[in-house]
Amino acid sequence: MCPHQTPCPSAEATDRDAARVVACFPEQGWSLLCNGVIVFEDTGELLPDGRTIAPHRGPARHALAA
Repeated sequence: MCPHQTPCPSAEATDRDAARVVACFPEQGWSLLCNGVIVFEDTGELLPDGRTIAPHRGPARHALAA
């Protein structure tokens, strides 16, 4: 259970990335969030139950130019 006020979103919530970082390992490219989600620098995620979320970055700014 999240000890923060207002509580962090759960690992099942669509805004799970808004949870607070409790451990950060930039040299390894990942961070652990308060809700148990591991987020990677490429925006991929590993959920506490072992499911993975593919990276979900948007397109590069230069790719949006018409």
